[in-house]
Amino acid sequence: MFIKRKNKRGIYNMIELGKYQMLRVDKKSKFGFYLVEPEDNPKQAILLPAKEAPENLTVGDLIKVFIYKDTEDRIIATTKQVPLTIGGLAVLKVKEVSDIGAFLDWGLVKDLFLPFKEQSSKVKVGDNVLVSLYVDKSRRLCATMKVYDLLSTDSGYKKGDIVSGFVYDQIDSFGVFVAVDNIYSAMIPNNELFSPVKIGETIQARVTSVREDGKLNLSLRDKAYVQIGTDSENILDRLKAAGGYLSFNDSSDPEDIKREFKISKNAFKRAIGKLYKDGIIEINDDGIRLVKK
Repeated sequence: MFIKRKNKRGIYNMIELGKYQMLRVDKKSKFGFYLVEPEDNPKQAILLPAKEAPENLTVGDLIKVFIYKDTEDRIIATTKQVPLTIGGLAVLKVKEVSDIGAFLDWGLVKDLFLPFKEQSSKVKVGDNVLVSLYVDKSRRLCATMKVYDLLSTDSGYKKGDIVSGFVYDQIDSFGVFVAVDNIYSAMIPNNELFSPVKIGETIQARVTSVREDGKLNLSLRDKAYVQIGTDSENILDRLKAAGGYLSFNDSSDPEDIKREFKISKNAFKRAIGKLYKDGIIEINDDGIRLVKK
């Protein structure tokens, strides 16, 4: 949303909601300072409240401010640093949920509205959500969780890199969607999901491939030669806790293995193969057993 005003040279300037702009102090009042565009001389101006103004600010000074609407729906300026501008991305905390949507804390007196229709999943107070900022049809600043098309695909990460990302969505037929560094588009496919991952969670993951479109495929597991040691230890612990016997072997159903050990069948076979080669277990038709020493 913008306010169009023609300057002395007949060129239209714009004061835009949801963005930082350099404005000129036009006059001072008991309420604060009224700001205009540097080359503009409008009948109306935007208020920068006195409590927001830096010391020694005077008429004619230029100042960088963020433009938004206050609790009374008036366009106003602030010198506060906000985490989100139009088209940008940020993780914000849900402060309140009402019957019309949710409200997010973004450091301003007026909380940021997240309409129900812009929620990719139901949110509750205290949740962290990855959102972008836009101006709705009523000329209000609002947040949206529908950020898939806004994420970048030029991360520069390569296969094998370890990355940090924010889980922002999940589609059962595909997997979990992750914003790496809160910026880059990535996904954990279903075949890499062996333990629950929640929306709003920040994860560490390994890049398994970079797609032709630049989007990243991720895994929560280490490379096989590293992960095999962890998987072997976990299975050994389970064996000891079960009295030395488990009714699983390399012929067991993959889904049963995934449900019981949170790993794939191939990973399970590698792990018990290592334990067998190390002389720790024996593998029989009915399961695996600790070797008695």
